[in-house]
Amino acid sequence: MAGNWPLARRRDALVQRGAIFDRVRGFFKKKGYLEVETPFRIPAPAPEAQIDAVPSSGWFLQTSPELCMKRMLAAGYSSIFQICRCWRDGERGARHLSEFTMLEWYRAGADYLDLMAETEALVLAAAALPRLRYRGQTIELSPPWERITVTEAFRRHADTTPQAALTAGSYDEIMVELIEPRLGLSRPTFLYDYPASCGALARLKEGDPLLAERFELYIGGLEIANAFSELTDPGEQRSRFVAEAAERARLGKAPYPVPERFLSALALMPRAAGIALGLDRLVMVLLDAGTIDEVVAFTPEEL
Repeated sequence: MAGNWPLARRRDALVQRGAIFDRVRGFFKKKGYLEVETPFRIPAPAPEAQIDAVPSSGWFLQTSPELCMKRMLAAGYSSIFQICRCWRDGERGARHLSEFTMLEWYRAGADYLDLMAETEALVLAAAALPRLRYRGQTIELSPPWERITVTEAFRRHADTTPQAALTAGSYDEIMVELIEPRLGLSRPTFLYDYPASCGALARLKEGDPLLAERFELYIGGLEIANAFSELTDPGEQRSRFVAEAAERARLGKAPYPVPERFLSALALMPRAAGIALGLDRLVMVLLDAGTIDEVVAFTPEEL
């Protein structure tokens, strides 16, 4: 038993995790979503500069099921969700695992504002409580949740603008150190309308092409989800992939093949919105866990 003690003491957390997953699935089933499965091992991930895929016999373990699920939208599947394993190389910490569980869902005919409302309802259903305690804070879950633009967040917490921070190379540092820890402390917060350069697969905002229709959800200072109104222009998407590939090269990172079948399907994809939500992190918040290790059966170090 001594060697299995970390696994044994997680029993209550894993039982609660299973119940949360059941409620998540029930939420989507009631709304008429189709649960789908797509391959974990793919020939070409999206070439995002800040996300590194794990190689697998000449292909890659998915960092997200996004490309395959969007191809399903293009084939006529209008409302789909998936709970699956994803991998990101080099990610490990109190809030990070290199292998983790992702919830993604996509809805034709929707935009990022529609998904904000749907995300509120989903998290409330998953929690099955009107409020929670996390890191000493009482967080109210009843909607509407706080919504703040990236521009306003930079003004309020950093006394600068996102564009000035991007130009100075301090954007990520400001986000991590000054803004994110202050979001979602009393009520979950949607941070939305990102600079266009920070939305590699997002549609640009109608009426303001300097912004991307993207939001992130924060609960207790922790990022839980990332969502877009989806870009459906294959030419624009290819240009963005080229730019991301160039940034990867500048950073000395390995190149990825171009996901040609995804780009070919994109022209057939309807207007839609999609979201990726880290289920391990959501469980961590709902159970008031100190680290992500407390809400998974095994950590990498225990294998």
